[in-house]
Amino acid sequence: MGIVGGLDIHRRQITFDYVDTDTGEVNRGKIAPADRQQVRSWLGRFDGRADVAFALEGCTGWRFVAEELQRVGAEAHLAEPADTARERGRKQRAKTDRADARLLRELLAVGRLPESWIPPDHVLEVRARVRLYKALADERRAWMQRIRATLFHQGVPALACHLLDADGQAHLERADLSPSGRESVAVALDQIDRLDTELGRLRGDLVAFGHRQMGCRALQGHYGIGALLSVAIWEEMGDCRRFGSSSDAVRHAGLDVTVWASDSKRAQGHLARQGPAILRWALYEAAMSAAKRTSPDHDYYLRVRDRLGPERAALSVGRKLSRRCFHTLRELGDDAL
Repeated sequence: MGIVGGLDIHRRQITFDYVDTDTGEVNRGKIAPADRQQVRSWLGRFDGRADVAFALEGCTGWRFVAEELQRVGAEAHLAEPADTARERGRKQRAKTDRADARLLRELLAVGRLPESWIPPDHVLEVRARVRLYKALADERRAWMQRIRATLFHQGVPALACHLLDADGQAHLERADLSPSGRESVAVALDQIDRLDTELGRLRGDLVAFGHRQMGCRALQGHYGIGALLSVAIWEEMGDCRRFGSSSDAVRHAGLDVTVWASDSKRAQGHLARQGPAILRWALYEAAMSAAKRTSPDHDYYLRVRDRLGPERAALSVGRKLSRRCFHTLRELGDDAL
């Protein structure tokens, strides 16, 4: 390999460190401003070379850099941030951008770079839309909680029904609120109406995609996974052939239970939560269907619920679902994507 390098990406600048393995020459510097046009111009020095490889950390901004590397025929290697930090070891000197770029270059050169999967463009596009949907849904939930907090803060009796149905609207109209409290509720309702419009449009597009995409349709064969959740699981799990086993898929989702043990001491385990939050959300939502009697996991759910509670029971079913989704997508191979 001729050119091996590392790129440390920040909003204002990209620090580079690369070596020409044929001559031993090392080049270091910065690309500023950190935008597509500047990166494209800088990469022009490698035009015509087929032996160029760069490692970049999987932080915000990696997508356009990877796209520009691939455009000139260079290899883009996406480093997993947490595992890369572990490779750095205990901090002995000041941490700098130059040191981070050099570390990426050195790990790539010796074959020790902890790599993440770089999805194809169409998967990245769907992933961005799913994450937008989840962000809007979280914002809507926050406005609902704000309304309930305002009502409680001003002593309004709790309402058993939903705030947005006819009974809930009548309850809000009758509520004894101060002018600021009523304004707060009115603003929150306006924001919820706005979010409902955007969520309805996005959900419709994602559900339609889930009905026609082969991998998503296959995932819907598992109880609890509908069209929307299948899209979220599909785009986050990606190409399952990169996992050595279903246990790797569970770890990717962050649903594995960590263990700390030494001699006779053993700390109670907890969820790693290292993987994509969207994937955990989708698997958890699908696993909640195990509470229904028609679910094939209902008996298992009840046994775990009686011992550990409903939340842990759903997480346990979620681990089972992640393994099933792994096998489903892996068996489809290229057709899954």
